Amino acid sequence: MKYQEAPDISVMFLGCMYNIRYRRHLQGIYCMRRKIFLFVLFLNSYLLLFSPVKSFGVEAKITDFLITSASGNVLIYFRVKNCFTMKMEEAIQAGIPTTFTFVVELYQERDKNLDKLESSFEVKHTIKYDNIKKIFYVTYTEEGKKTEQFTYMFQAKTAMSDLNGFAVIPLKRLVRDKRYYVRVKAKLDKVRLPLHLEYVFFFLSLWDFETDWYRQDFIY
Repeated sequence: MKYQEAPDISVMFLGCMYNIRYRRHLQGIYCMRRKIFLFVLFLNSYLLLFSPVKSFGVEAKITDFLITSASGNVLIYFRVKNCFTMKMEEAIQAGIPTTFTFVVELYQERDKNLDKLESSFEVKHTIKYDNIKKIFYVTYTEEGKKTEQFTYMFQAKTAMSDLNGFAVIPLKRLVRDKRYYVRVKAKLDKVRLPLHLEYVFFFLSLWDFETDWYRQDFIY
């Protein structure tokens, strides 16, 4: 009759200790990697959100500004330059509506008192791409201006970024030989996304822009 040797308890104990230490080692590596990942993610987010470097390679700005008069009104013309990025264009072509808001204000300049606000407007241009028809639609809030259709992106971008012949104030409301000025700025509205797209376009807010105020003086 053969007898089996009793297992060496010390060996079993050492084996268990080794397994425990090995598991703890793996858990430590996992935790370390997770902490590094979260730190890198936080650092990248912080740099993107608070870095002085613009998400646009070049800062968006108001250009080609013109003040004139016609049909009894003061009219303005201008465009926003550097207001599109490649990522924004990709989002538009994915069907995400994008809106530019133009803020327009006209003041009478006064020496002894605060400048008087004579008129103020917010104008919106919205672009929406139809993936089926392959057409860009641009809608406007200017009175009497209808929705336009464009086949090519560059045409739609021009329509989005230009404000042409906008009536700021009737001439009859101005006083002769008084100093006035128009100031304008443009900004990209916050984009509202369906819940299932929130993760994909998490950094969409980083594309936001708002130009500095642009001022143009004139004497009536």
